[in-house]
Amino acid sequence: MLFREALGEVLRETRLAKGMTLRQASKKGCMALGYLSEIERGQKELSSEPLRSLAYGLGIPAHELVFKTGLRMAGLDVPDTAEVLVERIEEYADLVPQN
Repeated sequence: MLFREALGEVLRETRLAKGMTLRQASKKGCMALGYLSEIERGQKELSSEPLRSLAYGLGIPAHELVFKTGLRMAGLDVPDTAEVLVERIEEYADLVPQN
């Protein structure tokens, strides 16, 4: 799975969990509707500045989107709550080789 594909899935799931339409998210994230649609479908890359703007529009920190994308790429479920997030961090840490 490519990063852009995993990020698109995480963005879509986050947006839907917030009860937002694509149009609402694009407006709040200061992004063209068509561009956001392509990002959610994994067709376009998203650089750091638009990612931060979109995350702000979704009401979550950009680093949370990146972390959740990493979890998705590692084959772990993306958590909905902070408690589950901590559990996933511990699972992810077990996957990373220790030096």
